[in-house]
Parts: sequence; structure tokens; C-alpha cells
Amino acid sequence: MVQRHQPLVTDRRWPAAARHAFCSAAVLLAAALLIDWGSGRLTPLRAGLWVLLATVTFVVLLPARVVAGEGWLEVRGLWRRRRVATDALVSVRASGAVAIRLIMRDAHGGRLELDPRVLAANPLLWHRLDTDASHARKCGTLREGAEVLRELDERISGDQARALFTRSGL
Repeated sequence: MVQRHQPLVTDRRWPAAARHAFCSAAVLLAAALLIDWGSGRLTPLRAGLWVLLATVTFVVLLPARVVAGEGWLEVRGLWRRRRVATDALVSVRASGAVAIRLIMRDAHGGRLELDPRVLAANPLLWHRLDTDASHARKCGTLREGAEVLRELDERISGDQARALFTRSGL
């Protein structure tokens, strides 16, 4: 029997967010260098400090990249990757009052945190997670968080419906 592998699903907003982080850091660097040069205070040491500040700005603004495949979800940062087996989820919790984060744990010890807005902005990522979480629920591994996923599904479905009605002029 031939197995069909489903393609990877990625955050479609990530490239634009990465460009924004890079451009913001580049503008900061250019402005700082121009101001220092114009005032006559630009030295190699100060230029190096401005480069360091621009680099830190880029690192802070660069969002983690979210990628999903059949049975897994991964959050890729600059220095580390976190992955959970979404078809073997044990728990899903919402954390935070202002900046809500989803905290997922799987049966293999994997753990990751994710901004739910990434899922809301990427229906394919949400569909992949929801499909695999349903499998975990049916298998009995998902012991905590079915309600969190249901509420997220309602919110995402409502947002998508509103966007559709707005685009259609209703």
C-alpha cells in the first residue's frame, strides 16, 4: 500500500514578520549611524554598539516559526526547537490573562508554548492541530484541555465567518 505524506503546514505570516523585524533593526541601525556621523561622534566603538543594539532588536522582534506535519507541531526559535506529537497530546492549557499562550504537552514528554493568534491566522495550521487533537481525544491520551481546544475552535470559526461576511459585504 502506498502512503501519501501530507505536506508541511507553516505560518503564512512568518515571512512578513521576519522582514518587519529585519527592516526595523536596519532602520534603527541606519538612523543611529547617521545621527552619530552627522554630530561628528561616530567612532568604531560606537558603531559596534549600534550594530549590537540593532542585532538585539532583530532577535527580540523575530517571532518563532510554527510548522506542523502529520501528527506533530513544532515551534522554531533562533536557538531551539520545541515539538509535540499532536496525535498523542496529554494536555492543552491556556496561560496568561493579557498575552494568552497555549501550553501543550504530549505523551512522549514534549512541551511547547504557542500564541493562539498564530492558529487563528492560519486555518491550515489550526486544521492540522484540531485533526490530530481529535485523534488524541479518541485514543484517550488527551486528558486535559479538550475544553480549551473547543473554545479556541469556536473563536477561530467565528473570526473566519466574520472575515468571510466582511469580504462578501454582508
